Order: sequence, then structure tokens, then C-alpha cells
Amino acid sequence: MPGLAGKEQGQLRRFAEWIPAFAGMTPSHSAHGYSPSIRQPTGEKTLVGSARRKGNIDQPQGQREGWDKGTMFRKILIANRGEIAVRVMRACREMGICTVAVYSDVDRKALHVRYADQAFHIGPAPSAESYLRIDRLLDAAQRSGAEAIHPGYGFLAENPEFARACADAGLVFIGPPVAAMELMGSKTKARHTLIQAGLPVVPGAERNLESLAEAHRVADEIGYPVMLKASAGGGGKGLRLVRSPAELESACNTARSEAQNAFNDPSVYIEKYLDRPRHIEVQILGDQYGNLIHLCERECSLQRRHQKVLEECPSPIAHEELRQRMGETAVRIAKLAGYWNAGTVEFLVDQSGNFYFLEMNTRLQVEHPVTELVMGIDLVKEQIRIAAGEKLRWRQEDVRLRGAAIECRIYAEDPSNNFFPSPGTISRLQVPAGPGVRRDNGVYEGWTVPLEYDPLLSKVAVWGTERAEAIARMRRALGEYEIFGIKTNVPFFRRLLEHPEFVAGRLDTGFIDRVLAAGLMEEAPPSPEEERVAMLAAALHAGGGEGKKTPASTPDSTWKNAGRDSLLNQWPRRGSWKS
Repeated sequence: MPGLAGKEQGQLRRFAEWIPAFAGMTPSHSAHGYSPSIRQPTGEKTLVGSARRKGNIDQPQGQREGWDKGTMFRKILIANRGEIAVRVMRACREMGICTVAVYSDVDRKALHVRYADQAFHIGPAPSAESYLRIDRLLDAAQRSGAEAIHPGYGFLAENPEFARACADAGLVFIGPPVAAMELMGSKTKARHTLIQAGLPVVPGAERNLESLAEAHRVADEIGYPVMLKASAGGGGKGLRLVRSPAELESACNTARSEAQNAFNDPSVYIEKYLDRPRHIEVQILGDQYGNLIHLCERECSLQRRHQKVLEECPSPIAHEELRQRMGETAVRIAKLAGYWNAGTVEFLVDQSGNFYFLEMNTRLQVEHPVTELVMGIDLVKEQIRIAAGEKLRWRQEDVRLRGAAIECRIYAEDPSNNFFPSPGTISRLQVPAGPGVRRDNGVYEGWTVPLEYDPLLSKVAVWGTERAEAIARMRRALGEYEIFGIKTNVPFFRRLLEHPEFVAGRLDTGFIDRVLAAGLMEEAPPSPEEERVAMLAAALHAGGGEGKKTPASTPDSTWKNAGRDSLLNQWPRRGSWKS
């Protein structure tokens, strides 16, 4: 670049580096996958807030030099898709870290691909051939020059083999150590460890069931009803409620089959079923030097088919003494596991206020935004700093609860049709905004939502000075949310937030199933006034004559016709009665 000073040349190169991301340029194809048409500059570079690193950011596989622990990463690959991939990339951008996306065939035009600095194709649409292919993810990381991999949540986020493979390839896995993942990833191993330490767990088996006879014996000992649970996973997979001995054999077979399909492990165990418990989890954060803190609790009781749909922080029932005991217990559990990075310890709380360990999620949670809003701590940035070898910047006494936050998970599903998935093209998208509203989006107007993956589109989170303000703010935000071309569960949330039991904070894990069974999503019958209007409209329509118009008449608008048809279709037309 003749005529420019060295400093100006460097500024121009840095500007060129970010053009694809800011302009939303579609990356171009190459023989090596999918990478931006504007390449990263070669040579050594110092990023804002970081030390200088060795190596060329774009050196090909086999030529990338090592990363020095204690210095910040220059480039991170995000081994995920959708809103969580974009969320991690935003944190990286604020930290001056370049990002690498991976994508399958159907995600070629996805938002996370457009947002990243580089992107690599990793296979066909099925996740087993793309996002779950460890070899392809590592190959993309090596070719991109990434020094670390953030797994997000889901896919391989809690797979210790993936974390081990990253280490073997000279890459930093942004998550907990492999040993902690293996211990806490097995629910029966975790239960056994906690029982030996004298910590509270739900009564049940300490190991996986080896036979139907053993299942009957344990169930008889703890008493029905009982829960069958997959040892290797969660999310409602391999989970069955058994109310009597006659149901046990069928439930065992179904749970084992589902666990095998979901986690490639048919192991199940059994525990006592608690009646109407709350599901409350505690966020923990720790560094590699033994420093661990807890960041308050999250209320996660609102679930449909054992999957969370709405979370809030703090829990409506948590008083300071309960919060302190649960937090200290969560930290003890994490220390027993030798844990570092971000993680979540989940508890069930019975109607007497007793809490029991449920499981530990060794990753970033979907619902982490509510904790960030209330605590003022960016968990993704802290994950990255901890993985880079930095010490935890927070002490327990620094943690302060500020206000209340609520999150709704927006899915592409039809609540009026038993929440059936609703893939398709988003023809119009208007997202909420204004004070105290946060959106973690993974879609855009014109994007086609694929059928192959979880239908989560985005998360809407709000903050208020107290729970009542947060509820009011979420109602307002959902009222502003408009999405056309597909169905979403936004109407469900609008009704849920008006329910008096929700407003009062009287929640448990069966709450949503009960209100849906009671007709939450059913349309109310027309009022007497609406009936009279419909009958009058029908009479005027029938008596007006076909094809006749007065001079003063004008064509009806589409909206008027749609409204009239909606009213008329509620009633049988003349001659439609069957004898």
C-alpha cells in the first residue's frame, strides 16, 4: 500500500478484516470448506486487551504454533449453531477475538454463519453427520487457525470425548476438565459421590439398573410413584413416571430405548417421584486455581414435557437463608468434582422447602441470560477468560442480587396444535425493544427455519427492579414480538403471563401441563354481543343480492372480509344441518 505509513497500513488491514462480519457478506466457497472472501491478515497482531501471541492466524494445518497459557486467544471456533453461536460470537467480538463458524448444508445462510469472521462446511443436515462429527470440527479448527473451541450448549457440549479430543489436537476446550465432565455427566456416579459426602439427593438407586427384578426391588423399597431416568443425559429423554408395579416393565423398556437413541447409552436408574416439586438451579463459576463462587439461583419449574420453557432469577420462593444454603451446597458439589469454568447444579425443592440434588450441567445453560441481567456478569466472557488461564475476577462477597429477570424461549411450534413444530420461511420479523429487554436471536427475516434441529428461534429476556415489573415488561415485549410465515409459541406465553397462579409465583414442574389440560390455549366461545353481530352480518350478506352494489358502495378491505369470515365461520350456514 504505497503512500501510507506503517500505522495507517495496519489500521486499513484491521478494517478490511472486519468488513465481512459488519457488512453481513456471505462467505465464499473454497476447496477448504467455507471461508470469507477477505482473508485475515498474516503475521503477528495484538488485539485490544490481550497480549501478543505467537503464530500466523491463518497458518494451515500442521503449521499453527502453540498458544501460551495466560494470554488471551486470538481466534475461537464455536462448535454450535443458532442463537447460542451468535451469543458467543458477540462476546468474542467485544473482547477483540476473531470467530469461526461451522455449518451444515441447511445452515449455509444461517445468521451465525453470516456473523462470524470465517465459516467452514462440516457436512449434511443431520447432526450426526455434521455438528456431532468431532473429526470435522477439529479439522475446521485446525485449518482456521483457531486456538480454542467453545461448544455452546447441546450437541457435544457435555461430551468428555470431545473435550479430550480438543486437548489431544492442541486446542483449548472452553469448559470444565474432562474428569469433572465424566463424573457429573453420569447421574449415577454423581449421586453416589454426593451420598458418600453426605449431601442431599433424591432417594433412589446409587447405580444403574441391571435387571427388571432390581428395578422392582428398588421401587418397592422407596415406594411408588417413582421416576426412571437416563443416566447419560437429560432434556426429558429417557424419563418416565411410573405410578404402579404394573407399569414398570413397559416404562423400563421405553426409557432404555429412548436413552439409547438419544445418548447412545441405554443405562437408566430409578429415584423417588416428588409431588409438585420446584426445579431450582444454582449457577456456579470457578477458575483453574480452586476459586469457586455461586451466582444466585434460577427458577426453572415451568416445563412442558420435562423441558424448560420459561425461567426467572431469582426464584419467587427463595429467601436469603435458603439461597445461601443452596449456593454453598452447589459450591461443595463443584469442588468435589474438581470443577472449573461455568456450570449449573440443579435441585428439586419439595413443598416443605427441603432441597435435593438432581444433576449438574457441565456447560453454559440456555437460560444464562437471566443470571447475567440480575448479576451484571457476562458468563461467556468469564468462560473464555477462565479457559485462557486467568484467575476468577469475582469473590463471593462481590456478588449482589439486583432486581429480577424473566426469559421466554421462543420456539417455531404451534401451541394451538399440541406444539407441533412449524418449520418454514420467516416472511416478516419484528422483535421487541425498549428499556430492560434483551434478545438472543438466531434468525432473521427471510431465513428458512429447518426441520432437522431443535426449533428454538430466540430468547427474550427482560429485567425489572422487582418481579412484578419484570412480568409487566415481558408482557409488553411479547406484545411487540411479530413473526409471520411460521407459527411460534408467543401466544402461549402471552396467556401464561396473565395466569393468576404464575403472577402469584405458585409454581411447580407440573404447572404448565395442568393449565394446558385446563384449556389455557382454547379459544373462548363468542359472547352474546358477538353472536348478534354475526347473525346481523349474515342476514345483511344474504339479503343484499348477488352482484348488486349501490353507487356509494366501495370494495371491502381484505381485513374486513377476513374479520367477517371469521365470525360467520363460527356458525353453520343455512342448509348445513344434517338430519
